[in-house]
Amino acid sequence: MNLQRPNANDATRTFNRSKHVVPGSGICSRCIDGCRGSCEIFKASFRGREVIYPGPYGEITAAADKNYPLDYSHLNIQGYAQGAKGLPEGVEASPDTARFPDVNTETQYGWKKKIKMRAPIFTGALGSTEIAAKNWEHCAVGAAISGITLVCGENVCGIDPGLRLDAEGKIKKSPEMDRRIETYKRFHEGYGEILVQMNVEDTRLGVAEYIRKQHKLDAIELKWGQGAKCIGGEIKVGSLRRALELQKRGYIVTPDPSLHANQEAFKDGAIKEFERHSRLGFVSEDAFLKEVKRLRDLGFKRISLKTGAYSMRELAMAVKYSSMAQLDLLTIDGAPGGTGMSPWRMMEEWGIPTFYLQALAYEFCQKLAKKGMHLPDIAIAGGFSTEDHIFKVIAMGAPYVKAVCMGRALVIPAFVGKNIGRWLKENKLPPTVSEFGKTVKEIFVCYEELRDKYGKDVDNIPLGALGIYSFVQKIRVGLQQLMAGSRNFKIETISREDLMALTEEAAKVSGIPYVMDAYRREAEAILDGR
Repeated sequence: MNLQRPNANDATRTFNRSKHVVPGSGICSRCIDGCRGSCEIFKASFRGREVIYPGPYGEITAAADKNYPLDYSHLNIQGYAQGAKGLPEGVEASPDTARFPDVNTETQYGWKKKIKMRAPIFTGALGSTEIAAKNWEHCAVGAAISGITLVCGENVCGIDPGLRLDAEGKIKKSPEMDRRIETYKRFHEGYGEILVQMNVEDTRLGVAEYIRKQHKLDAIELKWGQGAKCIGGEIKVGSLRRALELQKRGYIVTPDPSLHANQEAFKDGAIKEFERHSRLGFVSEDAFLKEVKRLRDLGFKRISLKTGAYSMRELAMAVKYSSMAQLDLLTIDGAPGGTGMSPWRMMEEWGIPTFYLQALAYEFCQKLAKKGMHLPDIAIAGGFSTEDHIFKVIAMGAPYVKAVCMGRALVIPAFVGKNIGRWLKENKLPPTVSEFGKTVKEIFVCYEELRDKYGKDVDNIPLGALGIYSFVQKIRVGLQQLMAGSRNFKIETISREDLMALTEEAAKVSGIPYVMDAYRREAEAILDGR
């Protein structure tokens, strides 16, 4: 089974000359002396470390294309011809009362105080990458008007050009963090919330203290990792001055900008960019519980944790420690994840894929629940984009999984809406858009709905936000249809019984009944007249 092809990929802007390629190495079966390129080996022979990352930085998001043995397409959703779960109390199921537009897609998470969302999705972390900064307004406003949670990722304060520190090296002022929080708050209507992530550098800089004091946020997210990589957050830096500044702030910067040889190489034009890296985190039960207590003492009422596609051991730690600390939300991000900047081969080859990781998470939750432990609400991340993904993830993880964290799928609508605005100004609408109209009112199906709600303020909503709102609307309606067909009229009634595994391997890993076994007992009872 050829799961992936190394040595060439559109993400790294490389390709093989030959149509015949050795599956294991990815090298052309006939490599010619004098080949003009450009496979990864060819490009790395003169650009070195640059070839590690997808590009161009700041203009793309990327996700690995390795074809895993199992994924969520190996599950199908059950449909039924009787019953209706989750109808309002006292309402009897009938063709007139069990209508799909009446399906409630709202979900909620939290240990004591529940946060409601209009759809069971929220954004992946939009942190210090250029792609996140450039599109923040579109994503933040889009999440707010859609009624979903927005995650502001790690290192935002640490790379802020306007950052001011006090005598103790703690944040005194961070204009970029201020912009991000205030943008979301401006349109926030009570559904969802903004979660600011915190890693090693953020903790040292005093991000928690700053957002609590300056913005009165009562929720924060600790970060152990993500599905895209097993190393700290990374960005590219295009100037020597900026690289030295970030190194002085305590970040790992490579190549070392303080070395004379690297400074000269940058002046020569050979080194075109530096990389800023976060440190690796180290987790222990005692330190984790102490940090949660410290954050609560600062005044945070809700604390969440984001963890990555680490080994089974770290997953067990995340589930158990989150329970012990009474965390409000645990987001588990499987491989390969999505990224604004992560090492490409790491994305392809590290970590537990999402399907397997969720199966393990369910198993661990069941074990702890049998011991009498209360589990935090869980969200699953790792390559989701459609309403059927959402249904399958919630069903497979029921009753613990409450939502799906979407990375690239919620950033793309921001790109699209933003670019439609630019194309309109330049009178360069592509046919894929102009076939629906040539004005904002004609193109965006949700425009009049939002104008009725916001009045003249609709013109202050960036078009990327309209893109996200339209996409969430599609997700909600599609999910309503799937839920109605499986006779679930609210998220809480979705269960593992609503899924079937299409292969015996998928059944073995997930614990979901094989298609030839699911509901067999009930079917046999009907056939036998029982």
